[in-house]
Amino acid sequence: MSVVGDDPVLLLGLLAFALLLVALPWGFWALSSGKTSSGVRVLIALANLSLTSQLVLRWWQSGHFPISNLYESLCFLAWACTLTQLLVERSWPSPLVAAAATPMGLGCVAFASFALPDRLQEASPLVPALRSSWLVMHVSVIMVSYAALLVGSLLSIAVLLIDRDNALELRSSSIGSGGFRKAALAGATGSADLELESVAFSRSEQLDSLSYRTITVGFLLLTIGIISGAVWANEAWGSWWSWDPKETWALICWLVYAAYLHTRLSRGWQGRKPALVAAFGLVVIVVCYIGVNLLGIGLHSYGWFFG
Repeated sequence: MSVVGDDPVLLLGLLAFALLLVALPWGFWALSSGKTSSGVRVLIALANLSLTSQLVLRWWQSGHFPISNLYESLCFLAWACTLTQLLVERSWPSPLVAAAATPMGLGCVAFASFALPDRLQEASPLVPALRSSWLVMHVSVIMVSYAALLVGSLLSIAVLLIDRDNALELRSSSIGSGGFRKAALAGATGSADLELESVAFSRSEQLDSLSYRTITVGFLLLTIGIISGAVWANEAWGSWWSWDPKETWALICWLVYAAYLHTRLSRGWQGRKPALVAAFGLVVIVVCYIGVNLLGIGLHSYGWFFG
């Protein structure tokens, strides 16, 4: 960490870490008291602003999109996670969201700032394969999709942990949150009128709805990212799909979340079973994003641990 004092980019990363480190216990304290804390959201917003400044400054220093090594990638992922968290909290300002999602942003910044050696925290030139206009399109979309999927999966894990004694009914899969269609087939009167009945969601049902919507957005972005990556791969390497380890795990990730959405849309599974699929998806993303790079194999391992 000897270069920290000479590099404002690293200092901004440490500032974001400090803000998230304060926000995490504050968020759990707010959760225990059952009251939403605007102070936690302010800290998350300041951390996101710090990460935004860090990425813009690194972009200005290096002259290319800040994704040349694992440090920049982790900081970008932390920025996307905190932004996703703020957007989700805007939909439902609950201390549950902050308690569930803040650890992901904090973990990314902590790993980038303290686990990586100095040489991987410094700016590095892009390898030839990355010197393309596709860099911003493909990598940024993939990273934002990871952030949405990770936050959505963390919300699903929260669904598994809270209100475990209460039944969970998936009532917002098709017509949106806040109400569900109830067919009132009044046998006594012979009436077959369809009633619309407004309902109040429980905490677990609200979390489940937010998780479902967040994962849906992440899945759509992941689909766009994989397609753009295939086009870029054909341009760079002459092959649309080479079954590279990163490509293979990205496909596995896509299939896992496709299965999650299928269980939701088909309404075949009730209760917390879909949340288990989303929780498994979180593990798959970690393997796809970090595990493949730790092994240092394949076309996508450049500029990371062994590149």
